[in-house]
Amino acid sequence: MLNLTLARPAAFIAVLFVSACSFVQLSEAGNQVAQAAAPDVANCTHVGEVQAQTRAKVVVRRGQGKVQEELIVLARNQAALLGANAIVPVAEPAQGMQKFRAYNCD
Repeated sequence: MLNLTLARPAAFIAVLFVSACSFVQLSEAGNQVAQAAAPDVANCTHVGEVQAQTRAKVVVRRGQGKVQEELIVLARNQAALLGANAIVPVAEPAQGMQKFRAYNCD
């Protein structure tokens, strides 16, 4: 017989670890948006700014690489809604947030 006293905390911990996994998906439109550097967009039109946010901590601090990857995906999806096809980070990520400039480079 399963000891429910141990099963409930174990199930809760399992849910927390699964929720720490990335579920951020790049949209079809976001797939058309490239991550660029400032020199790459010198001749492009600035169309706006986007701020991406994800969880930097779920019980334990998440890896910086995973957080950065999710922020870029979220920014690309948001920039696509502005009609942009390139994003450039404005600053380094901090506490699960990062700002980007969105550009249209026709």
